[in-house]
Amino acid sequence: MSERMLPGGQTRRLGLYDTTSVVGRCRAFCRKALEDWAWPGPSDRTGLTDEERDTAVEDVLLLVSEAVTNASLHAGGPTELVVRLGPADARVPGRAGDLRIEVSDRSTELPRPRTTGSAELPGGHGLIVLNRLARRWGVTLRESGKSVWIEVAPPVPSAARRH
Repeated sequence: MSERMLPGGQTRRLGLYDTTSVVGRCRAFCRKALEDWAWPGPSDRTGLTDEERDTAVEDVLLLVSEAVTNASLHAGGPTELVVRLGPADARVPGRAGDLRIEVSDRSTELPRPRTTGSAELPGGHGLIVLNRLARRWGVTLRESGKSVWIEVAPPVPSAARRH
């Protein structure tokens, strides 16, 4: 997958030097950024219900959990979490910009789907989650490892999808 940088917007970075409770810390860091940025946008301006807004935020937090967990299990642990908010689309008033999440680690091994023994058993589902919830995702190799990046668009209200 090719990498596309989002111009403008805002960025938050969290250095990860200790893997204690790393998934929870990354989720809390991302949740705070989304709250500060009012992502995916206020209900009265976007047409999103509170449930749609909450679901969108929980989907983003699940993506963060999966990427950080994968880095922890398969790449020696994450080294940095970056959350970027792209500029809002002026054609859709009140709608927030796209999100880009990056989880870096020291491994140059690319993520690959694992075969799972059973759908009910844990493990092997992280990339499936990324494929289903993210608009796009990919990997950027770096001199000291890699960054797995995930792009998420703000949701479209269900009322708008029906028309």
